[in-house]
Amino acid sequence: MEAILRPAEIGDYNAIASWVGDADACARWAGPAVPFPFLAEELPEILSVTGGKSYCLAGSDGECIGFGQFWTVTQGAVHIGRIIISPSARGSGAGRVLCEKLIDRALRSTDSSVVTLRAYRTNSAALSLYSGLGFTVVEMESTSELLFMKAEASSLRERGV
Repeated sequence: MEAILRPAEIGDYNAIASWVGDADACARWAGPAVPFPFLAEELPEILSVTGGKSYCLAGSDGECIGFGQFWTVTQGAVHIGRIIISPSARGSGAGRVLCEKLIDRALRSTDSSVVTLRAYRTNSAALSLYSGLGFTVVEMESTSELLFMKAEASSLRERGV
């Protein structure tokens, strides 16, 4: 898949907003603190995370087909989150490309040696993707709904991420 990772632009948020159809989908994507419904133009502020960076995966036509963020949680660890792929691009490998590029950017932008993320236990597609990238579950940090996952930067690099 030919795609580039670029900083999210104001116009991208219209597309992203159209991918989130209801309150449950919104909470599963962005967390319980993000209100639904929301206006697309409010998303940059709503999704703002201190020290965080927002990126779009753009297809060959330049249109945003995926979105994700990263931010430093603790010294030495960067967290990726709010990963979403356009419904029309799901199943095409766009999620893997987005994660690989986002992880690479996060590691190059921070001094992190660990990458973390959270995924719903019921999201089998995400869990398969993250496991395939080299993330493992940390049950002590997980909840009944969410799995906390982490991967060492060196292990990710060995896998070509």
